Amino acid sequence: MTLHRSPDAPPFLLGAYVVEERVADWTEFPFNLPYVRDLDLELDRPVTLFVGENGSGKSTLLSALAELAGLPGGGGSRNELPDSERRVSLLAAAMRPKFRARPRDGFFFRADALLDFARILDRRKEDPDFLGDPYARYGGKSLRERSHGESVSAVFGANRSGGLFFFDEPESAFSPTRQLEFVKAIEESTRGGGWQFVIATHSPIVMSIPRARILDFDRPALPSIQPEETKHWAVFKRVLCQP
Repeated sequence: MTLHRSPDAPPFLLGAYVVEERVADWTEFPFNLPYVRDLDLELDRPVTLFVGENGSGKSTLLSALAELAGLPGGGGSRNELPDSERRVSLLAAAMRPKFRARPRDGFFFRADALLDFARILDRRKEDPDFLGDPYARYGGKSLRERSHGESVSAVFGANRSGGLFFFDEPESAFSPTRQLEFVKAIEESTRGGGWQFVIATHSPIVMSIPRARILDFDRPALPSIQPEETKHWAVFKRVLCQP
């Protein structure tokens, strides 16, 4: 008998948890972050959003999950693992992932590392031993010839047919209109299954992704909340309604 997965269930990563025996000192970063000691993360939607103030540990956990998924902690895809600066997340080393299935494709988008990824592609273009066109999958030209937002869009839409994707504050690359386009692209991707996204964000626009689970990093238990319950939503509403 074939078991059918609910369309609202994540196709790949189901969660991750901390193994106490792998933690040498709970007083050292990142293990002193409030949510880490009892961390048993469950991902029950194709889209999960990490929301919280700066310093709450969103990016730390996002990077750890990306490494657990076999992606470079510095950003990029599995293809960039040999070329990327080796970053080993202490949190990832103390965790174990729970997978429904391992994705064939994936990418870790870090706003501060996209330039490094572009340079890797440029080096491949100049390498006589590299077979093929390194830009072919990304619109046919160097990412450094485009704006930040255009580069992210090119990588995200790179002839992909699904996979596991991590975004660290994608709004830093997008105007409000492009953020809406990003929301639409995420929503449309998850309709057919085979796509999963974990996104750290401060943007109320990104928080509007339909059926996304929002986890509040300002509370140690990482409870699920609605967009209008976030501090970000309240601040934006106050500024727009009472400038």
